[in-house]
Amino acid sequence: MGNRVAREDFEWVYTDQPHADRRKEILAKYPEIKSLMGPDPRLKWIVSTMVVVQFLAFYLVKDLSWKWVFFWTYAFGSCINHSMTLAIHEISHNTAFGNNRAKWNRWFAIFANLPIGLPYSASFKRYHLDHHRYLGGDGVDVDIPTDFEGWFFCTRMRKLFWIMFQPLFYAIRPLYINPKPISQLELLNVAIQLSFNALLYWSWGAKPVVYMMMGSMLGMGLHPISGHFIAEHYMFLKGHETYSYYGSLNLLTFNVGYHNEHHDFPSIPGRRLPMVKEIASEYYRDLPCYSSWIKVLYDFIMDDQLSPYSRVKRKLVGDVKQE
Repeated sequence: MGNRVAREDFEWVYTDQPHADRRKEILAKYPEIKSLMGPDPRLKWIVSTMVVVQFLAFYLVKDLSWKWVFFWTYAFGSCINHSMTLAIHEISHNTAFGNNRAKWNRWFAIFANLPIGLPYSASFKRYHLDHHRYLGGDGVDVDIPTDFEGWFFCTRMRKLFWIMFQPLFYAIRPLYINPKPISQLELLNVAIQLSFNALLYWSWGAKPVVYMMMGSMLGMGLHPISGHFIAEHYMFLKGHETYSYYGSLNLLTFNVGYHNEHHDFPSIPGRRLPMVKEIASEYYRDLPCYSSWIKVLYDFIMDDQLSPYSRVKRKLVGDVKQE
């Protein structure tokens, strides 16, 4: 079962997040990095192909026995659906069509949302921009767990449960920490997604719908790819609040593992983040990083010093502008 984690609060700091200052330093020394900013012309074709692949999978699973539906849900569907959530993460930074076509990015994100089953792309963009601007900001950054999560999920079994049901906590957390008025785009996202789900059920029955919904839940729960949720910002080493991962799963996740690089330059598409690390290598070589997301999950569960409280948090001063 493990001992109860002794930590009873977040790691409160009274300094600004490190990414803005490092970005200024790097750009002053390597102005050519600006050329990496802007949309990735390949992204829209990769994402569209992934959507079509999942549509094909919906058709193929409709005639399988339930045991094979469940098998392919975890072995394949969960990987694709988690990858799609990270495609939406990419699109939220306007890297599909560029800042001048922001509306195109928003509608394309809703399209990418279809095989996930849960309407979240419009809400994700609003909250994710806050995560970048106010990293660890109390009452603003909903990537930070609630006090209840930190207090309750404090043993190995409870941490395992917390990881298994992370999608639910991510969905509920904004309503508690930083509720925002529902936007028209969010309502459209919900209407389009529910209509698609109903059409899928009407056309091919329950199995594709189960494959889709369970794939999203399993892929973002106890799954190797979901290690990035823990790896990105949980404080395995005191004094470090963002960590990169340089393993092979970046191929499925649009290089989200290059997370220090991403927070330093959120307008650079994931495909080009390795170039940032290569150009400004001296800024990243000494930062802590990971080579295995599976090991991250294992260490988080088994280490009695780590819990949802293992996050850097800061009080925000002045007005906070939110999308």
